[in-house]
Amino acid sequence: MNLHRPRWRFLCLLSAFVAALAALAASLGSSASVAACAAPGGWLQASGTGSERVPGNEVLARAAAAEIVLLGEQHDEEDHHRWQAQVLAGLHGLRPNLVIGFEMFPRRVQPALDRWIAGELSVAALLAQTAWEENWNFPIDLYLPLFEFARINRIPMLALNVDARLTRAIGDKGWDAIPEREREGVGRAAPASEAYRDFLFTIYREHAHGDGARSSSGFQYFVEAQQNWDRAMAEALAVRRVAGSSRQPPLIVGVMGSGHLRYGFGVAHQLRDLGVERVVTLLPLSPDADCREIRPGLADALFALPKKPSTPAPPPRLGVQLADADAGQGGVRVLAVTAGSLAERSGLAAGDRLLEVAGRPTATAGAVIAVVRAAPPGTWLPLRVKRGEASFEAVIRFPPAP
Repeated sequence: MNLHRPRWRFLCLLSAFVAALAALAASLGSSASVAACAAPGGWLQASGTGSERVPGNEVLARAAAAEIVLLGEQHDEEDHHRWQAQVLAGLHGLRPNLVIGFEMFPRRVQPALDRWIAGELSVAALLAQTAWEENWNFPIDLYLPLFEFARINRIPMLALNVDARLTRAIGDKGWDAIPEREREGVGRAAPASEAYRDFLFTIYREHAHGDGARSSSGFQYFVEAQQNWDRAMAEALAVRRVAGSSRQPPLIVGVMGSGHLRYGFGVAHQLRDLGVERVVTLLPLSPDADCREIRPGLADALFALPKKPSTPAPPPRLGVQLADADAGQGGVRVLAVTAGSLAERSGLAAGDRLLEVAGRPTATAGAVIAVVRAAPPGTWLPLRVKRGEASFEAVIRFPPAP
């Protein structure tokens, strides 16, 4: 682990971070909500004068006639996943020959997805064989309805992602420094537009920890890591489209973070470079989205979600990015610490290793996350931490319930 450049490992571990893209974009400009832009519970399209409602059957018919449909999400938003399930059901009714690709899975776990669709795996076995907790730091309950929908309808599931180690390595050293044999077959990405670079620089600058120059190699590597991620997913979708085109081509649907889709910058841009022209992008709009973000080109159509009833406070979060330690090291690595988080206030820093949590040795990042989520409000969680050659005790003090 390169302790001198942990920020790149954080910035490039975008599977746990892409949600910040949508959150940051929503914070730009005014604080007006979707309710002021369009009545919730329906589809709209952006126009030069704002937005206009469009019938849902028209949206789905156009999507079903495409080659590839891209569905966005903010990973931790339950209603985004409920909306995805609704769209998938509608598309399946119009075009039953369907394939669903998921950003959440690295392509090396494809055999497990095939076994799941064949009905050979329990949920527990699916999680174990796809190393869910290690690969995707979001609760399985958010995604399981989508996976069950695919299983009961025997719809093939496609693993779109690459291993996080490859993304981190590109973020550390740049794409050209990665040997071809280690690129998982992903080709060189089409160059990013200046608009996409502007968007990514906004994110990069927030997390660069003092190295936020647009001309820096660090920003270039960050862009290359994001582009490689976009390219990998685009290639996986395009390959499956070609593989199924001999008789009745399937409709390919990609489920991924909205940051990969907004304004056609990411995956859609790479698909066009691969010769796929009929791509439809659909995005959910959260109730607190910014009206000024609803501009032409944001997506082919957007669905305005209503506000949810009040719910209990979400499980506590440390505000860290974690990864399992390298073989023989022990503990769990801290890749990055969010400014102002519980972890930072407790003295944790990027490069630390968590040796014990609540008096028990740590085994995996997933196990640490589970302990944190189970911690009641107002309690303390002791940690044993190693930093360099020294170790020390730290205590996470969870705030009381509101």
